[in-house]
Amino acid sequence: MLLLGSHYPIQPNIIMLHPYISKFIKKVEQLPIFLYLLQWSLFSIIIGLLAGSASALLLVSLDWATNYRESHLWIIGLLPLAGLLIGLMYYYWGDRAVKGNNLLIEEVHSPDKIIPLRMAPLVLIGTFLTHLFGGSAGREGTAVQMGGAIADQFSKFFGLRKRDRKIIIIMGVSAGFASVFGTPLAGAVFALEVLIVGRMRYEAILPSFLVAIIANYTCHDLWKVSHTHYSVPFVPEMTLITLLYAVIAGIIFGLAALLFSKSVHFWSNLSKKAINYPPLRPFIGGAIIALVVWFIGSTKYIGLGVPVIVESFTVQQQWYDFLLKILITTFTLGVGFKGGEVTPLFFVGATLGSALFLIIPLPMALLAGMGFVAVFSGATNTPIACSLMGIELFGAECGVFVAIACIVAYLFSGHTGIYTSQIIGSPKHLLFGLSKGKTLSDISDATKERSAK
Repeated sequence: MLLLGSHYPIQPNIIMLHPYISKFIKKVEQLPIFLYLLQWSLFSIIIGLLAGSASALLLVSLDWATNYRESHLWIIGLLPLAGLLIGLMYYYWGDRAVKGNNLLIEEVHSPDKIIPLRMAPLVLIGTFLTHLFGGSAGREGTAVQMGGAIADQFSKFFGLRKRDRKIIIIMGVSAGFASVFGTPLAGAVFALEVLIVGRMRYEAILPSFLVAIIANYTCHDLWKVSHTHYSVPFVPEMTLITLLYAVIAGIIFGLAALLFSKSVHFWSNLSKKAINYPPLRPFIGGAIIALVVWFIGSTKYIGLGVPVIVESFTVQQQWYDFLLKILITTFTLGVGFKGGEVTPLFFVGATLGSALFLIIPLPMALLAGMGFVAVFSGATNTPIACSLMGIELFGAECGVFVAIACIVAYLFSGHTGIYTSQIIGSPKHLLFGLSKGKTLSDISDATKERSAK
């Protein structure tokens, strides 16, 4: 058992060492704070190195998978077999890991069992196969699950108490997110903000920031894995008119996030109702995706879609690009393929923002950047983290526009999200005042019951 818990007041086993020591410690508040800093700094170094290395492996493997697929397009025809393999792996070995990011959130709210370490290799292999054979998915979910699974093993090894376990899992989420996107500030805040809608967990603020910085350093500097760079060369002056344009764009981005979240749950529920045997869901779904790609005659809407995201900052995209990405990505994830949702959300937001240049008189690159993070904000209910991400990726000059878009999108996405285990801490409007303390899943179920009556 560690001497110090998640809060810096000294625990009874220290107080019992000597009455004079106890008296001195109680008078000098900075001493227990220093011990708190020392303990979580050591954990941050270890977890940051491991999670950052795991993210580096993920990024390198997905880059190879993408390049190989684009050079050997025939491999997309094998997507059903890849789906069957993924389905079988999770059906026979996945156990609780099948819940993905929702398992991490549930364990923070109600610590029960150690997150199985097998979650890390399972989601890594599943994501690699999804991208190699042509599914549409991201990488954030994979990095976060690997980080959380790796970090939580220390809870078992050191015999941590439940409140310390919560911090450890938050650290894993922070490390995975920060290192996979190269955004340590956004990663740290995301881990604190994603758990409860409208609330942040300050008891983990120091460990979350420390581990995010170390994980990002490990991935980018130690392993030399680079991240994609984006540019917003011109930002207009903030006036009442440009503020109005930013709000309008934010509303549209929020509705797109709402559509994405609803679509993921729709395809997931439909596949479960239509196909009883879980491994067959990605098998049949893979066949449908392969046929859709063949019919479209383009791989633009599968994989991560990073080249299209980058292009959105300089070339106006078609109005339907974001819709096709939503359709294919939510179907891919809904039928059981693995990967994250965030990079596809970047694609949706960037292409939608680029297309809005036709009707909203703001610079195309700025609109693409605003959409990039705002749709993500609406789908994950993390407006502060997404605002910071926009500043980290595009520069502080566009910070006000990005923040307005993220906050408005957060509000207009409603009480939905891609993480159904999120708890309502502060409702977005008074109509949902009685929903405080409920999960997004509870609200969704209640809405369905009302609609059925």
